[in-house]
Amino acid sequence: MGSFARPAFFWAGAAACTAGALLHLPMYLHARHMGYRMAGMPVDTPMLTGMLLIVTGVAAVVHGLLPRRSGALRRQVASVRVRAVDDAPLRPAHVALLAVLSLAVTIDVMKPMTLSFVVPGVAKEYGLASPLNPGGDVPVSWLPLSGIAGTMTGSFLWGWLGDRIGRRGSILLAGVLFATTSVCGAMPGFSWNVVMCFLMGTAAGGLIPIAFTLLVETVPQRHRGWLMVLIGGNVTVAYILTSWLAATLTPTYSWRILWLVGLPTGLLLIALNHWIPESPRYLLATGRTEEARRVLARYGSTVRDAVRPADEREAERGPARSGYRGLFAASFRGPTLALTVLAVGAGLMSYGFQMWLPTNLGRLGITEVSSDRVLRDSALISLPLNVLTALLYGLWSSRRTVIALAALTAAALVALAVLAETTAGHGLTLRLLLLVPLWGISATAAVLAAYSSEAYPTPLRALGTSWAAGTSKAGGVAILALSVAAVAVPPLGVTALLGAVPLALAAVAFALYGPETRGRRLDEIVTEQVPARA
Repeated sequence: MGSFARPAFFWAGAAACTAGALLHLPMYLHARHMGYRMAGMPVDTPMLTGMLLIVTGVAAVVHGLLPRRSGALRRQVASVRVRAVDDAPLRPAHVALLAVLSLAVTIDVMKPMTLSFVVPGVAKEYGLASPLNPGGDVPVSWLPLSGIAGTMTGSFLWGWLGDRIGRRGSILLAGVLFATTSVCGAMPGFSWNVVMCFLMGTAAGGLIPIAFTLLVETVPQRHRGWLMVLIGGNVTVAYILTSWLAATLTPTYSWRILWLVGLPTGLLLIALNHWIPESPRYLLATGRTEEARRVLARYGSTVRDAVRPADEREAERGPARSGYRGLFAASFRGPTLALTVLAVGAGLMSYGFQMWLPTNLGRLGITEVSSDRVLRDSALISLPLNVLTALLYGLWSSRRTVIALAALTAAALVALAVLAETTAGHGLTLRLLLLVPLWGISATAAVLAAYSSEAYPTPLRALGTSWAAGTSKAGGVAILALSVAAVAVPPLGVTALLGAVPLALAAVAFALYGPETRGRRLDEIVTEQVPARA
């Protein structure tokens, strides 16, 4: 499945990171007689030793993954054209890859979602300013702001890393950082929580763009669209798991346990990479032809079938090799504009509306644990709708599915903003009102990731998916920054309307500029956007 440059450094670093994370647990366990409240506790020697091991271990992991001749590598990778195996049958290798990446996406999405469930407990333990404690001096919004700023940074950074250390190497690095930043749950001071939350977000922000880039280069054309949207719909599964963990574990082990579970899930992600191949494009660019041949054979292709020279019309897309600027070249400006507006709406929904749902439901008189269950039940009801979205995207029309989804979710958010307060005491009605927005959040994230990975050529694919992911986080950073500045959490109606406006605009933008991707080879989608020579 492809290795990396210095395996001894990687595995030694991973072991050091794991040991360092484990050394943070004694302080957490020592606080069990105080309800796991650690605010104000002095940092002990094992924790300091663990911090040193983590810093050293991460440096070793990065050194182990960084390929030799890295200075010229990005130019080499960008110059190789590898097309997806469009006509190959769906093989067991595809199914295994889809299953592993599906689980990886779920683990990844659970990270930022956990923020909404830990904020009430963090505010209470540290005496921070929140709707339930308006007398605090420091706003609790600093915690989710640092986390979402980290995911935004990670999205852009991993787009660059995907070509620097490879697809598989990028996922391995994310897994190591998932495991090590779980120590956020053992940090005694709020400022340490903010720092570790940023680092945790950096790891979480980059995995999904890389995973979808790998999928679109591997999955056969006739199955590509609906399978990618179905996997992207794991946002709902992640929300169900996170809310279930919050409702089950936090009453006994406090909010801190939601961060600490990142250690086993991060290690699981590293183990799963055994079944994730390296990108053939990356292998060929670095001269590892035999490894590329073995990977391609597993998915029904050969090196000769996969590699093609750039044709005349593709050569006209010179900006495709110039990094993020290439996304705004004349050939791609329209789709990039439509994706950017949709990404902003997705970010405002996820990190504005959804992030503050438990807090805002508390404002309506619904207790913390009850709100977790309300959100879990609403997400469960929306699961079949994710399957429907995937089928519509893959079998009907990708473009029309995006337009319909954006318009319907915008309308549902407006309805919730108007009716939420009057239905707070009616559990079933509230669940039904939350159903479409919660489904819309996961479905929008899914189609955003799938569409952005299809709409760009190979040299821009990782950058395009990373741009869409990073821009979606930028919307969250904006609304959370407003929360910090106002020392208050926006009410439910405000967060709902802030998400509705860009979604409505995105529906219009896709109607004007979005190319159809269903049933088309990746090369055809890209060529369609390049004007023919006069």
